[in-house]
Amino acid sequence: MSILTRRTILAGLATLPLAQPSYAALSPYELSPDATKVGFTFDLSGVAQTGTMPILSADVQVDTQSLQNSKVTVVLDVSKARTKLPFARMPMLSTSVLNAKEHPTIQFVSTEIQLGSDGRISDGALITGDLTVRGVTRPITLEANLYRQAGTATTDLNNLSIGLTGALNRHDFGASGYPDLVRENVGLDIHAEIIRAT
Repeated sequence: MSILTRRTILAGLATLPLAQPSYAALSPYELSPDATKVGFTFDLSGVAQTGTMPILSADVQVDTQSLQNSKVTVVLDVSKARTKLPFARMPMLSTSVLNAKEHPTIQFVSTEIQLGSDGRISDGALITGDLTVRGVTRPITLEANLYRQAGTATTDLNNLSIGLTGALNRHDFGASGYPDLVRENVGLDIHAEIIRAT
């Protein structure tokens, strides 16, 4: 898949109408697992650390005529979470943090999409949804960006790239283990490539 550029993608999204009839159909998109990454950051003893967690499944429905009506459901595989520090992995999956044995997945279900000031899912767009971690569900709002593939026609939305960034307080979900070592804030940096289903 070609590398996406901000300029060409924003130009493409500019052609999308800001408002269309509410009956416009949602188009299903399939996730490209090889081009999708869910990254997270955390602070361990004052040192910034990074990790990844694979996507187990995703249901992405995009309304190309009225982007704010799009819907996303993503399920992450907690058991396969990784960090760059091997010794930190088992504590992270333990009962006092993610409790991977009893809660093997993390789920995000979108509830609202707020477009940016320019009417696109870029430059200030927000996606709000319900995040379930350890069986605890809390609302979370992420900054969102949606881009089309570079080099394609402005109306070609068959291949899209989604970027989501934000943060959460792990104590809100009961993942409170090792408080003297790990700070409460966890950053999220999600990049997904999606392809319109045929």
